[in-house]
Amino acid sequence: MLIENIDYYLDQEGNLVFTETYHLKRGNCCKNKCRHCPWKYGQEDKKTSSKDK
Repeated sequence: MLIENIDYYLDQEGNLVFTETYHLKRGNCCKNKCRHCPWKYGQEDKKTSSKDK
């Protein structure tokens, strides 16, 4: 059972957004570039600057 504000929240546009806690409970990456992915799948590497691209 999902718990609001722990496993998910609704953003300003009404989208259901899963939290990092939910993803860790799930145990694996779905590779959908989720906003709070604890595995950082699809998220830009913050060490790389725009000059390196």
